[in-house]
Amino acid sequence: MRRDVFQAIADPTRREIINLIAHQSLNLNAIAESFDVSRPAISKHIKILTECGLVVINQQGRERYCEANLKSLGEVSDWIEQYRAFWTSKLDALESFLNRDAAASGKTKSTKKTKRK
Repeated sequence: MRRDVFQAIADPTRREIINLIAHQSLNLNAIAESFDVSRPAISKHIKILTECGLVVINQQGRERYCEANLKSLGEVSDWIEQYRAFWTSKLDALESFLNRDAAASGKTKSTKKTKRK
């Protein structure tokens, strides 16, 4: 099964693993200690992250250290950017419409004269 970065970040545990190792390399035990799930479950999450290219495992003596490779998140950023651009243009158009409508309403109100007694 081919996994992609979107599958990797879909799970909150995997997102938290990425967050943990984004700042420093950690060994598998240190990562597992941060969660209330079994060590094999964490190993499975790390395997998925490795398959997606978000984690690189380096062997140092008997320890295996996980290091974040966040370049793959560029794919997510690119995908999100197309929707950000779409919604920004739509919201800008709505703002312009509302401003024109408010200006037109302001002119209508200011041209009406009220009688004073």
